[in-house]
Amino acid sequence: MAVKFQSDEYFVAANDALQNDEDVTKAAKGHTVALQVTTTDFPGEGSKKSFIKIDKGVITVGPGEIEDPDLNITQDYQVAVLLDKGELNPQAAFIEGKIKLKGNLIKAMALQKLLAVIGPATEHIEREY
Repeated sequence: MAVKFQSDEYFVAANDALQNDEDVTKAAKGHTVALQVTTTDFPGEGSKKSFIKIDKGVITVGPGEIEDPDLNITQDYQVAVLLDKGELNPQAAFIEGKIKLKGNLIKAMALQKLLAVIGPATEHIEREY
């Protein structure tokens, strides 16, 4: 059964997949970072906030805001969908100005291995965009 992209059900499924994936666990090990994601032009909602948090190597994703993020990421809905589908590389999106980063860029660069395994860990989740 498909879940709506960035819905509560989506985040439940994503957390389950990410927290039970060996490659994600290895890539997240040793990291503690909080990312606030703002997706603009979200159909029917305008801007929508979500977060990615890694606390002592345990990754959690969810809707809403978090306190004191290390990094703020802003992207529009179409870019978010392309990133989610694996059709756009996060580094390329940043270089091309399709995503904006504000905050601790050193921590962001340290997450490249993790970003590479998040997509494969969640690709089995059937989504509606």
